[in-house]
Amino acid sequence: MALGKQDSDTLGKRRSGEGKRNAGIRKRPAPGMADYLAGENEDFVDDLYPYLPQELVGGSLPHIPGTEEEAVWNAASQACSTEKVHYCYSIDAGRIYYLACPSSALASNPNSWCPLAAALPGNSEYWDQETVYLYEQEGLASALRWDPDTHRMQVFLGASRTILPRVQSMDANFVTINPEIADIVSWKNRTLKTEKLARATAKTLVFMGVSVALVAALILMFSYASVNMLERDLEEVKLQTALSSQQLVKDANNAMQSDTIAHMVRIQFLLDTLAKVEGTLVRYEVKGRGVEWEALIAPAYTQTLQEKIRFKVTEGKEKDGRIRIKGTS
Repeated sequence: MALGKQDSDTLGKRRSGEGKRNAGIRKRPAPGMADYLAGENEDFVDDLYPYLPQELVGGSLPHIPGTEEEAVWNAASQACSTEKVHYCYSIDAGRIYYLACPSSALASNPNSWCPLAAALPGNSEYWDQETVYLYEQEGLASALRWDPDTHRMQVFLGASRTILPRVQSMDANFVTINPEIADIVSWKNRTLKTEKLARATAKTLVFMGVSVALVAALILMFSYASVNMLERDLEEVKLQTALSSQQLVKDANNAMQSDTIAHMVRIQFLLDTLAKVEGTLVRYEVKGRGVEWEALIAPAYTQTLQEKIRFKVTEGKEKDGRIRIKGTS
């Protein structure tokens, strides 16, 4: 491959660039969190081989943080006229630069990567927008350049016999990408990523469910063992229960024992006796185990009433001329 008019400067840049890349250590794709959660990290392929798709498109978009994947997928889908696309991109100076191809173009090369992606701004093979980046494989060549007037990224793809003479005729530096030393930039696919996340979510839910079930089983086994191994001393409980039952029966028996009927009989007796001597019962008071009562009778019946009940006469007479008597029992 021939070099452009500033070939010495370009070679100097590439020699210094190789030193910048940590003494020739290439960056390779690594499994992400979704791969580990889905259990697919062992099957992850990091040694991708270079392949140039026959249907390759590229472009640039304004960079809006957080929407990179959506923006690139929309642009690639419109450019390739299908939603099933593989794409890769880089971000530099407030813009997104991407390459994309229909997923069907990689049907026979699933574990491949496009070396031209290493020349996107921010990647390992990029130097400046005045340089044209070339890659050739099996008679097919591609070129990545920026238009000097509009600064729009352009991708050329075709047979080597047509692309290379056209690039060599350009008044610019051009560099051939070496896939053996360039950092690998893997393709992305939205559908595959969504399915991987779904598998990771399902596996995580199953793992959490099994973990919760095991913890519950351990707690149940511990509780069962604790109940069976607990020493049961019920003698004290039985004694306290018996004493409480006896006290309850005693309290109930005391509650049932009432002097109400005896007092009613006593009151009725006093009323009948006083009625015969034209007396009036004015007070009947129960005090603990004893009773006090008062009545009004005519003085003439004092002797007659003393023969039936015991009482004592209080001092003084009432307004109606009767006297007040007081008795206890």
